[in-house]
Amino acid sequence: MLNVKQKQYLKGVAHDLEPVVRIGDKGLTLSVIKEIEVNLTAHELIKIKVFGDERDARISMIDEICQKTSSELVQHIGKLLVIYRQSEQKKISIPNK
Repeated sequence: MLNVKQKQYLKGVAHDLEPVVRIGDKGLTLSVIKEIEVNLTAHELIKIKVFGDERDARISMIDEICQKTSSELVQHIGKLLVIYRQSEQKKISIPNK
């Protein structure tokens, strides 16, 4: 579980990242989950762009993504999501406190 300082740090790291996964009209499909998994394994911290105007749908997607990928939400701004899952190689060194 990330604390506030860790989330702030990761937000700073994610600032210049481009979205690596885009969720379109079909929503959160199995292939989208697999793509998120691949990118989390490769990068630990990723941005996801969700197309569609339904805020409630995005919020339920966030819960589903985090649950199915064992990741944590770092930030949700509009249609952009930033999620993090630590890998065994620890590519990003985040502060402990």
